Amino acid sequence: MPATRTLKVAVQMDPMESIKVDADSTFALMLEAQARGHALWHYEVQNLSLREGVRREGERREERLLARARPVQVRREQGNHHRFGERELLDLARLDVVLMRQDPPFDMAYITASHLLEHVHPGTLVVNDPVSVRNAPEKIMVTHFPELMPPTLISWDLEAIRAFRIEHKDIVVKPLFGNGGAGVFRIREDDENLAALLEMHFMRSREPLMFQRYEASVRRGDKRIVLVDGEPLGAVNRVPATGEARSNMHVGGRAEKCTMSARDHEICARIGPTLRAQGLIFVGIDVIGDWLTEINVTSPTGIQEIQRFDGTNLAGAIWDCIEAKLAPQRRLLP
Repeated sequence: MPATRTLKVAVQMDPMESIKVDADSTFALMLEAQARGHALWHYEVQNLSLREGVRREGERREERLLARARPVQVRREQGNHHRFGERELLDLARLDVVLMRQDPPFDMAYITASHLLEHVHPGTLVVNDPVSVRNAPEKIMVTHFPELMPPTLISWDLEAIRAFRIEHKDIVVKPLFGNGGAGVFRIREDDENLAALLEMHFMRSREPLMFQRYEASVRRGDKRIVLVDGEPLGAVNRVPATGEARSNMHVGGRAEKCTMSARDHEICARIGPTLRAQGLIFVGIDVIGDWLTEINVTSPTGIQEIQRFDGTNLAGAIWDCIEAKLAPQRRLLP
């Protein structure tokens, strides 16, 4: 639907050339924004600069967050899906919206970007709230809802890890700050590789690992549920390929139409108010069987798959929410 006012929208994301137009959620958000008449700019996180400047009015010193960005138009035609204008230097404080959509890993570069964007939010609405993104890495935020999780351990301690494995026998090992299923292993009771896996990880990283009881129901799928401002609006089931423990789409997972169960609604009702209070407008959660395993807030995906299966325009719902949150600010403008 056309917006009542043109918004200036900067999209902080990965290179436009790398996206898949029929799967990428950021691309869907850009198409929807363009259809509403909003102006779009694209930049990558390395194009950000924070500098101190002097405003002429009263010579007040303040920081300015700048992005070397290009205006962009998009269309659903792979390989010819974007057209850039000339690069320019944007003062992000003068824009309406910044979509923080670069892919993880959630490393110090990601954390630094959230600190920089904090300088303009909420005057410029950053989606999702950069402070909340920084404080809510996917595999740790879920630990604030222990009653919704499968048995879980986050630890460096080898004795604690061995005890967890003895108790639960069949377990999954995950890096805390990875993405897309990278580095996720299933370790069965008779698997002799856990010690070598721990040695390899801890030689390369100072981060702990996450361990969870393996849920056999993952063979029936890992459900992605999308919440907009804390409300569940759609879901898609992702079924692992034969011989694969991970259900992520880029490692061969198959998307299937699904409906939300009573337990899914219970999970969403429990976490929704927290997401809303923290300014996490676009969130994707992962549910295996009856258990919440991740709360994805950095760069959630799944909205195109959901729309193909049930026709729900989640990109439209997200922009409806963004525009509604901006409306009170506009009334306060002189």
